[in-house]
Amino acid sequence: MIKSGQAHIAVAGTAAPDLLAIPIAWDGIGVLVHLSNFTKEVTKQQIADIFSGKITLWSEVGGPETKILVIDRPRNQNIRDAFESQLGITGKITAAATVIGSDEQVVTTVVGTLPPLSAVAYLSLSQGLSVVSGGVPVRLLTIDKVEPEGPTVKDGRYPLRRPVLLLSKKEPHPLVEAFTKFVLSPAGQQLIAETYTPIKEK
Repeated sequence: MIKSGQAHIAVAGTAAPDLLAIPIAWDGIGVLVHLSNFTKEVTKQQIADIFSGKITLWSEVGGPETKILVIDRPRNQNIRDAFESQLGITGKITAAATVIGSDEQVVTTVVGTLPPLSAVAYLSLSQGLSVVSGGVPVRLLTIDKVEPEGPTVKDGRYPLRRPVLLLSKKEPHPLVEAFTKFVLSPAGQQLIAETYTPIKEK
């Protein structure tokens, strides 16, 4: 739409050839399990092995003696591309995975799966932190000994994150420049903080 002139700006997780891409935030990707799953911590490689089907039991990563139910996201969602790419498993997520579109349904499925120790899913970290703080019986896994939270996403210690980019044509445009300036201002970054991890200090 930008290339054809139907839109001035798009928000995306990946840059596009021939377009200007300006980073405005980070979006962490949280790995969600039921609160009763006592798997303490996992490595990035173990997450890759779980979602690609190489690890099929939680006991293989220090958890309960239950099979792992993998929940994947639809192919048309940016988060899936980023998740696969960061883990080096593009096109390799297990065919046994259940594909669920909405974050709300993902959370409901993790909560409702029996036995409750078995399901694992991924979603935008801000959404995951929101349901955890809201008292839903789920938790986000620590990866490579790093807690999933805003500061660790921002400084890159937490290993699963994707950029949030503003895409526009490379030719200068006053409206695009004004909007971009606002988004990167303290007021704009404060708004972004409601959903993502701001790229700038408040």
